[in-house]
Amino acid sequence: MDTIRKKLIEVDLPLDAINAESKREKSIRHGHPSTLHIWWARRPLAACRAVIFASMVDDPSSCPDEFPTEDAQRTERNRLHDIIRKMVKWESTDESKYESRRIQNEARYEIARSVARSRSEAPPRPDDPAGILRYLRDRAPPIHDPFAGGGSIPLEAQRLGLRAIASDLNPVAVLINKALIELPPKFSGQPPVNPDAVDISNGVAWCGAAGLADDIRYYGQWVCDEVFRRIGHLYPKIKLRSGGEAATIAWLWTRTVSCPNPACGVMTPLISSFQLSKKTKNQYWTRPVIDRKHMTISFIVQNHDGGVPKQGTVNRNGVTCVACGTTSPLAYVREESRAGRIGRQMTAIVAEGERKRLFLSPTNEHIQIAKAITSYRRPTGTLPERALGFRVGAYGFTEWNKLFTDRQLATLATFSSLVTTVRSLIIENGHDVEYANHVHTFITLAVGRCVNNWSSFTRWRNDHEAVVGVFARQVLSMIWDYAEVNPFSTSAQNWMAQVELVAQVVENVHCDTNGGEVYQANAATISYDKNYKVIVTDPPYYDNIGYADLSDFFYVWLRPLLHEIYPDLFASMLVPKEEEMVAAPRFQNSGKRFEELMRNTLQLIRGHISQEFPSSIFYAYKQEEETREGRASTGWETMLSALASTGFQIVGTWPVRTELQGRLRSHDSNALASSVVLVCRLRSDNALVATRRQLVEALRTELPIALTHMQLSSIAPVDLAQSAIGPGMAIFTRYSKVLDASGNTVSVRDALTLINQTLDEILAEQEGDFDADTRWAISWFEQSGFGREDFGVAETLSKAKNTSVSGMVEAGILESGAGKVRLLRPRELPEDWDPRKDKRFTIWEATHHLIRALDQGEAAAAEIMVNLGSAAEAARELAYRLHHTCEQKNRSQEAQDYNALVQSWPEISRLARESISQQTPLPAGMKTYDDR
Repeated sequence: MDTIRKKLIEVDLPLDAINAESKREKSIRHGHPSTLHIWWARRPLAACRAVIFASMVDDPSSCPDEFPTEDAQRTERNRLHDIIRKMVKWESTDESKYESRRIQNEARYEIARSVARSRSEAPPRPDDPAGILRYLRDRAPPIHDPFAGGGSIPLEAQRLGLRAIASDLNPVAVLINKALIELPPKFSGQPPVNPDAVDISNGVAWCGAAGLADDIRYYGQWVCDEVFRRIGHLYPKIKLRSGGEAATIAWLWTRTVSCPNPACGVMTPLISSFQLSKKTKNQYWTRPVIDRKHMTISFIVQNHDGGVPKQGTVNRNGVTCVACGTTSPLAYVREESRAGRIGRQMTAIVAEGERKRLFLSPTNEHIQIAKAITSYRRPTGTLPERALGFRVGAYGFTEWNKLFTDRQLATLATFSSLVTTVRSLIIENGHDVEYANHVHTFITLAVGRCVNNWSSFTRWRNDHEAVVGVFARQVLSMIWDYAEVNPFSTSAQNWMAQVELVAQVVENVHCDTNGGEVYQANAATISYDKNYKVIVTDPPYYDNIGYADLSDFFYVWLRPLLHEIYPDLFASMLVPKEEEMVAAPRFQNSGKRFEELMRNTLQLIRGHISQEFPSSIFYAYKQEEETREGRASTGWETMLSALASTGFQIVGTWPVRTELQGRLRSHDSNALASSVVLVCRLRSDNALVATRRQLVEALRTELPIALTHMQLSSIAPVDLAQSAIGPGMAIFTRYSKVLDASGNTVSVRDALTLINQTLDEILAEQEGDFDADTRWAISWFEQSGFGREDFGVAETLSKAKNTSVSGMVEAGILESGAGKVRLLRPRELPEDWDPRKDKRFTIWEATHHLIRALDQGEAAAAEIMVNLGSAAEAARELAYRLHHTCEQKNRSQEAQDYNALVQSWPEISRLARESISQQTPLPAGMKTYDDR
């Protein structure tokens, strides 16, 4: 190796394409690896694929002999970007298509070409896929993810032809990784062994792991048939008034507590919403019927008639009795629940109809069947008393089996017992033991999927008419009303639907690879071999997710089925927790412990990474604390302190879209949408010492450029402060240390504070590009928001900003009267506004008219953008500025508007460009904003 060449990820990435595909990927289900089994906070495959590729491929600037000029380098870089744009598309993962295989081979060749360049040897021929794979196996370092989790990173390393190593302390994560990268390639091209399999002599080619997938489907159906034969009577059909029957999809239940009013005492329902369906032409609700004589409540399902209650009986403030109106705090509900006095009541039955769901009133027959079950296997074990994400213990749900109804426990136990029979059935038929074990493993993963969907902590979504599993979020929260699924129906939560999702993943996993190695290991004490590796990983986020505790929800069901096959992996009764790298409540000095473990991990990594290639770390954390000096972040501080103290330098940062915008946690919140990819190399032993003043000067010089780049890529405003940490810390970590005026070392916390202060200054300086009215509005918004304040204060401020209150009223952004003034909200602005005809145009109104129009959709906002010209970019800058103000002032509702506008900006811009290309010339005398 002659020199260390700079890689593409250290210079430039086509972020728009990567982020667009990452966002799109979150809505893909069939065949996507995320549907194999639940795992929390998975990274999108597109982002992982792009990061790994760009980490392995040379940037043209590091090859001056091949690309001597800036133009030549730019052309080559654009070519590599085009490969990434094609490569990150979900369609390019379909190896049954020639075009997908061609794109994959093109990407693998570019990696091999860079590896060969560093070794001063000839690369393999680009038209020899097998030769490229052999070359990468023998020459390229493997990709190792020591926090493999859901397996996205090692899976994509394999797809790119690289050797993949996945390790994790959590046995559920290890199992998922084995099922993705280790097991399917072992049976590539092998035909299925089930009795109904089509013989290959008939001309059917079993490509990849298609044969294994066929066996998963066959034996999954066999299990289903056997279970139905034994307990099918527990899931009856529902009789219709017409005289026929309909298959039941789910039974909807609500928990109940006794009303504390002595004159009432009914078991009042804890129901979050009476609405069963919000779909047009199929709207239903369940109406409580009060029997005053016996003081009981029953439910009748009926069509919407305009009298549907807008709210249920329970919210965060407490419970309201539907019989007498008495309100009780949640503390009363918790007390009753802990005492075992919480009940449940059926509120509706959901059944299969002609092209729509049927919603029917509960029947006594169905209620009695659900409550008459006594014999079943219970998963043993208690829930953790102090754990991240667990909110049900306060209500008395302290054992795993209490999270399921008796019918669900009986059903899961019956399915589990018959899944164990599959293994012996395949072996008795004379087939390979190892193969039988692996078919059994994949069907067991379907059981894990069912555990997530067959619990009394699922949700019924009345807008989608569908059941949402327990872990739609990475928490186990209290659920008042839930859906009990029929595993034999045609719903998306039935047994065969889960089997099919697992089979499709196996069918789509690439088997033309250099193999994968998966093992259980603690990242902080792992024993690396002497071979150098490239580390690409997604480490734990301080105290965001308690993976070990959450995994026990599945582990107590998986372990009995897999302990014999994987005795070492499933040796413990529960998931290992004492070694977990998380700042959990169960640890003393949890923050200090986390930092020490992270530092140990990075120290181990440091001694075994390839210096030829950078390592990349995905990190997404948002926890801001107010200090005397300013804002800081414990999660970021801990991670970055560990990096800096172990000699790593951040050489690149990229905000990558990794979170689903429509996920439950993000509704009505400003949840993070992006991870920051930290690109790291070992810091030079000759790194300089800097003063605090030099650090501040470097931040003020370089951070504005990075910030502009982020804004142009339409990074969500909610992510801007977090993403600015990356380039800021890249400056800080280039120095061996930074000293203040007293000679003391500047800490990472101090550096983070300086970065945030610089960010505030940059956003404030952007105001200089705005008109006087907008600058006044920004200052007014900071102190008063959209509230009404004294005219005199407004007038004084207007003089300082070289404008006037009357002028801003004329401009249409302000209301003035009775000695008070206030800014108009976006929804109060006129719908017929045209910036070309506005005699007193302001950037403020442009931003807020875009927000108003966005309520009607991106196309409506695009109609306004068409006429804004260059003012559109200023409007986006203002949205960033105002979101920053909202975060500082805790104005979450307004922050959502500004965040939504910027997140929608790429699509609004695309629609505006399309509209402009189709426009006819303006009438004579008409001007665009740019013409002024």
